[in-house]
Amino acid sequence: MRIGVPKEIKQAEQRVGMTPGSVREAVAHGHHVVVETTAGAGIGADDAAYAAAGATIAPDAATVFEQADLIVKVKEPQTGERAMLRAGQTLFTYLHLAPDPEQAADLIRSGAVCIAYETVTDAQGALPLLAPMSKVAGRMAVQAAAHSLEAPQGGSGLLIGGVPGVEPAKVVVIGGGVVGVNATEIAVGMGADVVVLDRSLPVLDALQARFGPAITTVYSTSAALEDHVLSADVVIGAVLVKGARAPKLVTAAMVTQMAHGSVLVDVAIDQGGCFETSRATTHAQPTYVVDGVVHYAVANMPGAVPRTSTYALNNATLPFVLALADKGVKQALADDPHLLNGLNVSRGAVTEQAVADALGLDYVHPEAALGAI
Repeated sequence: MRIGVPKEIKQAEQRVGMTPGSVREAVAHGHHVVVETTAGAGIGADDAAYAAAGATIAPDAATVFEQADLIVKVKEPQTGERAMLRAGQTLFTYLHLAPDPEQAADLIRSGAVCIAYETVTDAQGALPLLAPMSKVAGRMAVQAAAHSLEAPQGGSGLLIGGVPGVEPAKVVVIGGGVVGVNATEIAVGMGADVVVLDRSLPVLDALQARFGPAITTVYSTSAALEDHVLSADVVIGAVLVKGARAPKLVTAAMVTQMAHGSVLVDVAIDQGGCFETSRATTHAQPTYVVDGVVHYAVANMPGAVPRTSTYALNNATLPFVLALADKGVKQALADDPHLLNGLNVSRGAVTEQAVADALGLDYVHPEAALGAI
């Protein structure tokens, strides 16, 4: 199969869909890989490294899209990239379609087969291709919060871990999944006063077993959520509903009651955000202030650490890339129900229920869509 790896063009995005090591594996399986020139610059992999791995170097993205049957990316295709997709081509990347009707419409019109990393599942019901970036984002969320608390950034001027004789910042983590666990680990390590809210008792049990008295676990009711958010110095939104828009758990009214200089970090912004006052930001301008509260809502947070992020992501995606290329897209999807769960759009049909519900579109079961691939 002809596999294409274009350079990412989302603002400040330096990750890349395949590392030279991943390219070498694909070539060893008999596939042809074309990589856009300088696509790997952000991870320290130059064109020579890709050529040595067996890739053909393309001068531009148009050449990659023209030659490839399977496009492997990191972030959702931008407007110009979507215009280059064609019927029958397969796109394998993060999509986050529920809050993005424009992208969904373009992918539907393209006739391409679009498989989203974030809805591929595993035997335990987890999301193995989302998990690596969730780990990175959870850890980065605390870094971002600590920086945003500094007075020059508009924050309250607190050191997140305090010092002897001075209390640390109170960090409230909403959601005890992969993002929440990793945010909690870093916040505890920095010496913060950490509270984690979740609606799953097994999740709360696991958090308490892991972190012990270093954290406070709270069952998330509306009253408990409001109480802890209003008393927080930092709130990290770490909620996820597979494929769907994130629920707006922190309302605008709650934000008005928070202390000036407190910080909200919305890790759920790719799915629309879990704070009512959230809007997507970029690494160039990562924060803004609403009612005296600093908001950090960068939509591609792990893109700031592209080396760590790319290699972590490739560790998870490579087996699926090889399956798609080795077996052909239709057979790979038919053989693996967990990969099939990643199918979001196929030849003009929306095949992810949560996306269809969020955007008011007709839903086609992915098994029914397989016949048209």
